[in-house]
Amino acid sequence: MMVNILASKLQQLQQANLYRTRYILQSAKEPLVRHNDRAFLSFSGNNYLGLANHPEVIAACKKGLDQYGVGSGASSVLGGYSCAHHALEEELANFLGYERVLLFSTGYMANLGVITALYTTSDHIFMDRLNHASLVDGCRYSGARFERYQHQNPRDLELRLTKSKAKNKLICTDGLFSMDGDLAHLSEIVAIARRNNSWLMVDDAHGIGVLGCQGRGILDHFGLVAKDVQILVGTLSKAFGTFGAFVAGNEVVIESLIQFARSYMYTTALPPAIAGATRMSLKLLQQDDWRRDRLAVLIKRFQEGARNLGLQVLPSNTPIQLLIIGQSDEAQKMTLRLKQLGVIVDLIRPPTVPNNTARLRISLTANHMEEQIDFLLEALTKVMVRM
Repeated sequence: MMVNILASKLQQLQQANLYRTRYILQSAKEPLVRHNDRAFLSFSGNNYLGLANHPEVIAACKKGLDQYGVGSGASSVLGGYSCAHHALEEELANFLGYERVLLFSTGYMANLGVITALYTTSDHIFMDRLNHASLVDGCRYSGARFERYQHQNPRDLELRLTKSKAKNKLICTDGLFSMDGDLAHLSEIVAIARRNNSWLMVDDAHGIGVLGCQGRGILDHFGLVAKDVQILVGTLSKAFGTFGAFVAGNEVVIESLIQFARSYMYTTALPPAIAGATRMSLKLLQQDDWRRDRLAVLIKRFQEGARNLGLQVLPSNTPIQLLIIGQSDEAQKMTLRLKQLGVIVDLIRPPTVPNNTARLRISLTANHMEEQIDFLLEALTKVMVRM
């Protein structure tokens, strides 16, 4: 019976052009990748600074493997916490200006762990309507009352906040929204949080490493500091090019997560070699400003080229570029046509985004070349003509 129910659900997804498929890569995640024994130009993924394949990052990982082995062998609270983990946490805290940092295995687990550990049924959480699914799930599992305010609408947020009678309130927002490429109005949100005696949690998964001085993220981008945002979440799998996530906060917040966050306590710690590789990524990320400068040049080239060709891309000065198509079947056809031309982009469909807003997500990296941007624009023009 259960098999029939699941089969029916899968069939419904296929009929609605919402069925997700995976393609198998035969190479590293570079701008040029191999799939089905053919080379493709990839604008998929989040390796924004190109550090995933940097020789010094790879060497640091190999050194960690020699020293610690492959796996950490235990949860962080039961013997899986190494010198490499500790050093990375301290270096991240110093980099971001927070008292403490705590490593998590994934960004999803970090967001889930924070909200479920710190908030409960008597609390009230307010989140941007387009926040990442992990923040939404964290609110649901916490049992706290939560509301979703209109995307990028600080006025709607404050109207909702002023009506709340809860003693503990939390505002949650993405820093850089991964499906739209826009930045949260963080300065306004910080002011609203202060006026309404609310804590603020920012998921800066896509901003750390890309935005701000030396890649310090969205807080630095807007001239904010740690005291303005009580909880900062970041990932290591994007600009850092490695794996995992972290939460930054004060001493009490981090110690509370160690004691109460189930997604931290009941999972195996990150491999120490990954922590070692990330320490090297952090060093490169801070010293190699040219990578962010390079990204800015490529972003401008793509945006200007798209406008000149009449392509309706969303305005964004970030590596995340979006071309709204509308219907899921049309967006799917476009990705297949682009693939025939040797280009891979991300197909984004409901329920990840609202109905009738299916889109192509184009991720730019510091390793892309100008001629590759031009090739992408030419390919997009060709497939748009056929629509």
